[in-house]
Amino acid sequence: ALADAYSDGAARAGHAVDRIEVAKLEFPWLKTKEAFEKGPLPPSLETAAAAIKAADHLLIVYPLWLGTMPAILKAFLEQIVRPGLAFQYDGKWGKKLLAGKTARIVVTMGMPTFIYRWYFGAHGLKSLERSILAFCGIKTVAENLFGTIETVSAAKRRKWLAAMYEAGQAGN
Repeated sequence: ALADAYSDGAARAGHAVDRIEVAKLEFPWLKTKEAFEKGPLPPSLETAAAAIKAADHLLIVYPLWLGTMPAILKAFLEQIVRPGLAFQYDGKWGKKLLAGKTARIVVTMGMPTFIYRWYFGAHGLKSLERSILAFCGIKTVAENLFGTIETVSAAKRRKWLAAMYEAGQAGN
């Protein structure tokens, strides 16, 4: 619902919207360093990779599982964010091939968000931002954490959806 609200707002404002529903994709998971560094991109991910390369801004939405993103999202990112696609080895450091792009990250969770930030240090979110997105040049411009989603009131849910719609309209 949050992704739908954002997409609706973005489309209404005239932004081009391409959606990648990772859970519906079929692709092999990378299991070796050689496959990560030199293996070809699976044909089932070519459209997704092209959409990410063409995008100026990404919205990444996922539920918090065991403190971080679900394994399938990590496996997807491992396929997309690798040499030749998202970065290029350039001596000591990698060249960021997705530089100039921005992202908003939206995470839903059963626990209160302050517990995730304070007690757990939002480690999964920080890992995504620093070790994956920033590594290939994508700057996180916003993050939204939505907690206690199983028990949230209808009024609060409407407020969250309206905020996502507005963010989509703004294109950030």
